[in-house]
Amino acid sequence: MKIKNWREDKEYLAYVGQLLETQEVQKLEEFVQHHHSTRLEHSINVSYTSYKLAKLFKGNARATARAGLLHDLFFYDWRNTKFEAGSHAYMHPRIALKNAEKLTSISLLEADIIVKHMWGATLAFPKYKESYIVTFVDKYWAVKEVLTPFRARMTNAFSTQSV
Repeated sequence: MKIKNWREDKEYLAYVGQLLETQEVQKLEEFVQHHHSTRLEHSINVSYTSYKLAKLFKGNARATARAGLLHDLFFYDWRNTKFEAGSHAYMHPRIALKNAEKLTSISLLEADIIVKHMWGATLAFPKYKESYIVTFVDKYWAVKEVLTPFRARMTNAFSTQSV
């Protein structure tokens, strides 16, 4: 039987279930992430997709799932909050790591995944393949979450035109 979504994946839930139940992770539902998704939806999308890829590439699926879920664990609107110490792209992974460390024990691999997931927008090169997985999956979901409503409107517009 093929697993269709993360809610049906017992292994995935064994890795992240307790984290998903925390008030801190649930609070991510209150923040818009990429215009058409909440930060919680985005984090679960990144986490589950990254977990599946880590399994495919024989990486550490547990660390990838956990760090993917926690990679954007910050509680401010990134469009409005500015930092003197650096850009949002630089600051939020470090804030997310500090917040994650308050919730659970974080391995060196998980810390690298969280802090380096903005590689490309920052100069911090990922050290592990799992970090690259989350980095690229994060970008994929960011683009998809922004473009999905536009794509739906375009599909609808073209499908309603007479031929």
